[in-house]
Amino acid sequence: MLGSLSLLLLAGAVATTPCGALGSLSTSHATIATAEMIPAGPFVQPADGRGAPPAPTARGVPPAGRGLAPGGRGQAPPSLPAHCRVTAVLKPTSDSNINVELWMPAESWNGKFLAVGNGGFAGSIQGYGDMQTALRLGYATAGTDTGHSAADGPNGMFALGHPEKVVDFADRAVHEMTVKSKEVISAFYDRSARYSYFKGCSTGGREAVMAAQRYPLDFDGIIAGALANRHIHMHTAGFARSVNLARNPDQAISQVKAQMVTAAVMQKCDTLKEGFLNNPRQCSFDFSTLLCMGAEADTCLTRPQLQAVEDYYGGLKNRKGELIFSGQALGNPMPALRSAPPAQVIDTVRIWAFQNPDYDWKTFDLDRDMPIIDGKIGFVDAVDPDLNTFKAHGGKLLLYAGWADTAITPENTVLYYESVLEKMGRSQDAWMRLFMVPGMAHCGGGPGPNTFDTIGTMEYWREKGVAPAQLTAANAPAAMTRPLCPYPQYAKYKGIGNMKDAANWVCATQP
Repeated sequence: MLGSLSLLLLAGAVATTPCGALGSLSTSHATIATAEMIPAGPFVQPADGRGAPPAPTARGVPPAGRGLAPGGRGQAPPSLPAHCRVTAVLKPTSDSNINVELWMPAESWNGKFLAVGNGGFAGSIQGYGDMQTALRLGYATAGTDTGHSAADGPNGMFALGHPEKVVDFADRAVHEMTVKSKEVISAFYDRSARYSYFKGCSTGGREAVMAAQRYPLDFDGIIAGALANRHIHMHTAGFARSVNLARNPDQAISQVKAQMVTAAVMQKCDTLKEGFLNNPRQCSFDFSTLLCMGAEADTCLTRPQLQAVEDYYGGLKNRKGELIFSGQALGNPMPALRSAPPAQVIDTVRIWAFQNPDYDWKTFDLDRDMPIIDGKIGFVDAVDPDLNTFKAHGGKLLLYAGWADTAITPENTVLYYESVLEKMGRSQDAWMRLFMVPGMAHCGGGPGPNTFDTIGTMEYWREKGVAPAQLTAANAPAAMTRPLCPYPQYAKYKGIGNMKDAANWVCATQP
């Protein structure tokens, strides 16, 4: 049974050093702020301001005893075992201020370490849900704010005049957290962790593949969801789209027309009538069929609007035809397209790249400015497809994304997976697999099957050598289960039986 593996190995391992004594532990460019034993009981939000509570969720609580979570992310049951909670501040540079929180079980440590990722611009320790799940499974587990506080300013303002903080956000904070956490774990238990894993989604997905690329020896297994690995290109693409709409207001798409486009795609491609597309890659839609034949109406698109819709789904390209960022998957609800760019998108360009709060975003030129932005902050993007060192180390990479993700197009995760295959060869499934999740939104939720066991799957793969032939995902409120198949396979309905039962689906090859 997957769930038993991490609890059986090294069962009964206990601390050999008092928790409080860790406060005097000497380690380079790190200060341990607190080291306290937390008794068994419900999770209590730390009062020291270093973390943020788990985001509110309507997705439910996973069953006790296993790391099931929405999208492999979500919430843990409320009761926690006794553990040593350590907070530390890491300063690898004079401008760094990386807060880290580490939990270590007082008893029954499974001999392993699980680091968790972040979302958005981070600015707090956001992975308490995953940390609770990990602790209950016997893991020592840690998270970081990536080197800045959201209280210092919204979105990307922390980067103004602080280039080293951008480096910390890009990759250094997670690496330093990992190195220092392992040192503290070794001191607490008088032994090193046998296996180290990372688990993250969105920004955490970027952090995950970044670790495989730049610090391939840090982790034995990496779980990476909904990759924001092209953070800079993703935000710049959104910025460029807004600039284009400001210059070409006739391309704007109202909410009513956006809903019309979505409905037309679903009417053609949702053949199973589930309310989501099981396999968007099988959907082919000619948007020109929505072109107004006479006067403009809410039921059709003008030619400028048609261009905007085709660009939204086809991806943003420069004048040379080079892809800047992938388009959205068909079937996902299309948003209204308006000229005002979101604050996150603005800050990536005006603050991170140009260090100018007064930057006039309407002067932006994609072909002129994208190379400049790449030269200044392109290191934030985790796009290197060469994972040979991680592979040679025995590392396993489990990728996933929801086909119904409207926050980060799922096509971006597919693009990175394909880039690794192009670089390293097509046969990489012994150590890397991608699972696309039908009907799952950003990192979880959505109308499709969105709850599945990533931790247990990774344990069995890395520790027992059993690669996942498929996963079983569930949506408890909808009483739905379905197999998740290694991409490019997909789950195909057998044509008979309850569609909400995984037994009536089979993994099939793309036609």
